Amino acid sequence: MSSKPAKADWIAVDWGTSHLRAWAMAADGSVRDQGQSADGMGRLSPDRFEPALLDLVHGWLGGGPTKVVACGMVGSRQGWTEAPYRAVPCTALDTGLVRAPARDLRLDVRVIPGVKQDSPADVMRGEETQVAGYIAQNPDFDGVLCLPGTHSKWAHISAGEIVSFRTFMTGEMFALLSGQSVLRHSVATEGWDAGAFAAAVSDAIAKPEALAARFFSLRAEALLHDLQGDTARARLSGLLIGAELAAAKPYWLGQDVTLIGASSLTGSYAAALTAQGARPTIANGSAMTLAGLTAAYRSLKDST
Repeated sequence: MSSKPAKADWIAVDWGTSHLRAWAMAADGSVRDQGQSADGMGRLSPDRFEPALLDLVHGWLGGGPTKVVACGMVGSRQGWTEAPYRAVPCTALDTGLVRAPARDLRLDVRVIPGVKQDSPADVMRGEETQVAGYIAQNPDFDGVLCLPGTHSKWAHISAGEIVSFRTFMTGEMFALLSGQSVLRHSVATEGWDAGAFAAAVSDAIAKPEALAARFFSLRAEALLHDLQGDTARARLSGLLIGAELAAAKPYWLGQDVTLIGASSLTGSYAAALTAQGARPTIANGSAMTLAGLTAAYRSLKDST
């Protein structure tokens, strides 16, 4: 946070399992200040949410109530207050934000609900805000949004609504396999081999049923042929992303696809999709989160 905190007209909050990010916002949507902490939902008991938020934003508050619009796991069953899922097809946002209980009268906290799909069963919480931010900036978009991450999302967007979506545990599987399986002895924590990544993507798309065997080959090749750790890392990522693309093919084949997220992830997905003939565009994840929170604040303001 800056040494001279600015007063906020309202506060935008992205509150996930492992992080808390907040922005002091002006009424026109510009950012006056920002801050972050490690007080993610996963480390807080219910009575600690309000103190954790106040620790971060107290310098931005005035004497009266300040609206706080929050997205992410803060609205889960284990969060500050549960914001029930809305069923697809639906707009990414509506005016039904859920008020979180706060003792400090300077806080007026509203939480954005997640989105659910009954069949096949799926949920998203937090990503709907990025989707809303993208739609707010691209109201005529009709296509697919891919949000790479720990749990990657593919969402079909039409007429301003989320029509359907699917989640893939690609990022979590990479973390588990590279950090807790036998592959931890062979996969480096950094470094990259673009050629190995591209070949692994193609292998996984061509034969996704061979995925488990190809995983173990990474260990065997390290033992028998001195496979380098950065190459093993790129191949593991390529195998997992390739398997995801194989399963998500109905979402991206012949569709306009935009990737939303951090550049490190969207770059890999863009390379993989481009090699398959797709022409994805990229949008910054943090910018879309803030755009979605701003859209939610404006809808809340218009409804009061």
